[in-house]
Amino acid sequence: MRLVVDLNKCQGYAQCVPLAPEVFELLGEEALAYNPNPDDSQRQRVLRAAASCPVQAIILEVDPPADRDTK
Repeated sequence: MRLVVDLNKCQGYAQCVPLAPEVFELLGEEALAYNPNPDDSQRQRVLRAAASCPVQAIILEVDPPADRDTK
């Protein structure tokens, strides 16, 4: 699973943070930090977090291509 957040689109609503706190973290009032390669055990939480984003800034590749380096 590979995760990208469009930080130009992100408005800092942080609805993703409580849904996947091990993946997303709000730094200060608006800066979002995230793990771009969350563990597969976080899949459901990350999917819910992505769905909760009011501006759809979270982009998730559930099964990235095998030839792409995901680390």
